[in-house]
Amino acid sequence: MSRFGPDVVLDKPAFVHPSALIYGKVSIGEGASIWCNVVARAEAHEIVVGPYTNIQDFVMMHVGGSTPTIIGSHCSITHHCTVHGCTIGDNCLIGIGTTIMDGCVVGENSIVAGHAFLKEGSVIPPNSIVMGTPGKVVRSENNYVRNRLNAWLYHRNALAFASGHHRAWDGPDFARETNEEIKRLMAEFARIGKGDT
Repeated sequence: MSRFGPDVVLDKPAFVHPSALIYGKVSIGEGASIWCNVVARAEAHEIVVGPYTNIQDFVMMHVGGSTPTIIGSHCSITHHCTVHGCTIGDNCLIGIGTTIMDGCVVGENSIVAGHAFLKEGSVIPPNSIVMGTPGKVVRSENNYVRNRLNAWLYHRNALAFASGHHRAWDGPDFARETNEEIKRLMAEFARIGKGDT
């Protein structure tokens, strides 16, 4: 039995673990990674995973009764999250064990802390840090650099896993490349702030 339904579109993802189960109208973007025991079902509407986004171990993605699930680019949906009929903007980090329900919108460059619960229809502005049950914005902060760095780390790891290398985050090359990426992202963020990109 196939682990992918016939309507699934894979647009050159970096890595899809063999244990992932993906059915219905689901699109996985370029450079994205789908990790161990992820489940995605889109019997109605659709699920979209943007480019360079990572969907980590044991994440469940499902559509809502009247809403699709749309995840932007360079996001990290971390272990054991439930993402249900919501929209998550670019460059977001959704913490371990978080639940995001139907009709929620999480603005770009945001962090939702681990084990938060966003009830139906919650709207989170861009550049927010969210905590609690129900989730509330505790402060405003543009998390572009840290969230893009996390997505970069997972993309690098995904490429390594795809080639059979499971220790990509070890050794002096990793530390050097990470420091270079931090500098690059900070320079990029400075240009964005000035409207240069």
